[in-house]
Amino acid sequence: MSNKTQTMQMFNDLIDVENMSSMEDLLVEEEISGDKLSEGKIVTGIVSNKRDNGALIDINYKSEGFIPKEEFENWDELKEGDSQEVFLELLEDDRDGGSPLLSVQRALMLKAWNNIIENYEEGSVVKGLVNRRIKGGLMVDIMGVEAFLPGSQIDLVPVKNMDEYIDKELELKILKINDERKNIVVSKRELLEETRKEKLKELIDDIKVDQIKKGVVKNITDFGAFIDLDGIDGLLHITDMSWGRVSHPSEMLSVGDEIDVIIIDIDYEKQRVSLGLKQKNDDPWEAVEETYPIGENIKGRVVNIMPYGAFIELEEGVEGLIHVSEMSWIKRISHPSHILSIGDEIEVKVIDIQKATKKISLSLRQITENPWLQLEKDVPVGTKITGKVRNMTSYGAFIEIQDGMDGMIHVSDMSWTRKINHPGEVLEKGDEVEVVILDISPDEQRISLGIKQLKEDPWSNIGKRLHLGDKIKGKVTKLTSFGAFVDLGDEIEGLVHISELSEEHVEKVGDVLKVDEEVEVNIIKLDVDERKIGLSLKAEVIEKAADVDSLSIEQGEHLGDLGGIFDTAMENAGNSANEVEESEGNTATIDDEEEKNEVEK
Repeated sequence: MSNKTQTMQMFNDLIDVENMSSMEDLLVEEEISGDKLSEGKIVTGIVSNKRDNGALIDINYKSEGFIPKEEFENWDELKEGDSQEVFLELLEDDRDGGSPLLSVQRALMLKAWNNIIENYEEGSVVKGLVNRRIKGGLMVDIMGVEAFLPGSQIDLVPVKNMDEYIDKELELKILKINDERKNIVVSKRELLEETRKEKLKELIDDIKVDQIKKGVVKNITDFGAFIDLDGIDGLLHITDMSWGRVSHPSEMLSVGDEIDVIIIDIDYEKQRVSLGLKQKNDDPWEAVEETYPIGENIKGRVVNIMPYGAFIELEEGVEGLIHVSEMSWIKRISHPSHILSIGDEIEVKVIDIQKATKKISLSLRQITENPWLQLEKDVPVGTKITGKVRNMTSYGAFIEIQDGMDGMIHVSDMSWTRKINHPGEVLEKGDEVEVVILDISPDEQRISLGIKQLKEDPWSNIGKRLHLGDKIKGKVTKLTSFGAFVDLGDEIEGLVHISELSEEHVEKVGDVLKVDEEVEVNIIKLDVDERKIGLSLKAEVIEKAADVDSLSIEQGEHLGDLGGIFDTAMENAGNSANEVEESEGNTATIDDEEEKNEVEK
């Protein structure tokens, strides 16, 4: 190789080495510059170009980043060459050709956040401006950082309209700082609670029970009102507002009212104050017995009506009850509203006072004389009167004696001789009927009437007309399977048992007798107490009976074999005979006196 050739080769090698060294330096310089620029941090750049819509910022990287003018707070004063702190989000944004992604606003936010982290901690007190409302609360700007103020932390009581706080500056307490998520939760209520406790302690140390304090109605609920006592709330319960009836606190108070209240209780442990309004005046119940003596007529106003009675206000705080049973002497009041209305001014009589339980019993009907007492004078027991059948039940009929006053005829008082199973057998609704007053009970408001008592009981002198062994004529009124009933006159019937129809065996009563047939029978049994008469058609019995001279009805003696024959016949008749006698016989006694009395009542 020639010297010239060697020289050229060495020159080329030198050029290559110098070029290589220069490129390596550039790469190293760029790598070093990239290491200094860390994503997620604030860096300082230079405004290299200001355009109409934004500015290019040189952060000493291979390319510049563009930032819209909306992010600059001092856009009009900004000029090329100015230094600008920016937040480096990405070194290379693929969406923008690999240019750095920068933000001025995020830089300001991060600086503000770092300022809070460095200078404040949880529990610190800061000021913030409410800028908007979101679901569940408000967003507050605290030195450039948005913090969340929950709705429950705005005030001591629930806030109905949170929009009222927008654009207002509030003093707040930091409840929680989350550096990782970059959020802050604050509270106004915490500060109010602390202030309230301090003031409450001062107030509690200064107030005493029974002391009167001036306050302002702050809030009204269904159960009472909260009264602001110079920054401290006391509860005025609805029951402590008036000695009288209060349906809702809004009837007496409105928000903003200034009132004088009395301290009725202090809970030092829970730091609660209970207030009263009615306690400023004496309890009217203390002198209620002197003010409203029992038996005195007084005036009052109907304030409430219930199914069982009406409440009458005698004065504020004093009410009495007229029970429905004390509203009328003669009318049956199913509901007080049928005769009274709320607001009515009425006169009543005091009939009872229970001071311990604060109860007064009143009467409307006792203002007038008891018509039942007058009735007892006008129509004493035994008087015959005429009335109209107003209603009937299975046990009797109700007869209207006077307007609104009814008496009752029990079925047992409708006939001396018949057993009446239903009053409809004798009477019809609307009938005018003559009755006898049997009993009047003013206290129970009950009148007992009778129809059968209009004439003498035919059984009372039966011994003068009929005797054992008598042969008597009568008319068949009814046939049964066990015998025939015969009318003996005066509405008295006797029974001819089937065994007493003939000397021979009789299969059917109808084979021997017919209804309305006149027959001649002999009395073989006469029981006045049981009101039963036994009859016979047998010839031999009639002959034997003719030989009897004297028999004692009063002592219940039987006619020898005749009585035995009748008893045996009745025993053979079995239960069916007894049942028919119960329904068709001559007795008309009251089987259950207690039931009768209860029904009449």
